[in-house]
Amino acid sequence: MKENLPRLPIATRIRNNFLAGLIICAPIAITLWLTWSVVRWADSWVKPYIPARYDPDSYLNFAVPGSGLLIALIAITVIGFLGKNLIGQTIVQFSESLVRRVPLVRSIYVSVKQIFETVLKERRNSFKRVGLIEYPSAGLWALVFIATDARGEIASKFNAMGHDMVSVFLPPTPVPTAGFLIFIPREKIVLLDMSAEDAAKLLISGGLVTPEELIGRLPKQERPVAAMPAPIEM
Repeated sequence: MKENLPRLPIATRIRNNFLAGLIICAPIAITLWLTWSVVRWADSWVKPYIPARYDPDSYLNFAVPGSGLLIALIAITVIGFLGKNLIGQTIVQFSESLVRRVPLVRSIYVSVKQIFETVLKERRNSFKRVGLIEYPSAGLWALVFIATDARGEIASKFNAMGHDMVSVFLPPTPVPTAGFLIFIPREKIVLLDMSAEDAAKLLISGGLVTPEELIGRLPKQERPVAAMPAPIEM
């Protein structure tokens, strides 16, 4: 015979229903707000430079959101296509030679270009692997993103000491965009099978969100037992 559960107070049921609705609505609302903010930001930068005859808003009685972002994406793609041929490369090199003659602008341009070239060229390998290192002391483990092998002067100094070093990015919780660059011996990194996206979810949630696909790969006796959530009374 099924045991009758004690009926929750009305205030508790209202709170549970509100929290259930918040879990459903908050991610949707935040995603829409962020998307709309990015679209409006792009439009505010691009639309003022679009000639009136090419601006869709000039032919319609209402503003078309996202048209500036779409035009910017098309323009960047076309510039990239033109920059690959001989004429485009000549124009780019001539423009860069002019920029490099301006003292302050030259430093900013060279630094920004090096950052973009490094990030875009290494995007296939960098920050795609996740690992664990002992930090900040032995016996304590921290989640890190594998960047790349040590290079240049840093690599030569470590190689002289007989160390094969790897650069890793140690992000904090719950904002993984800031963190520390650490050089660590390759053999001291424990590589994980989880993706970078799953690792970011784990960090942002403070360890509350565990990659489900990795749990499914574990043997049955090693799988964590999830607690049954309490029923929400209607």
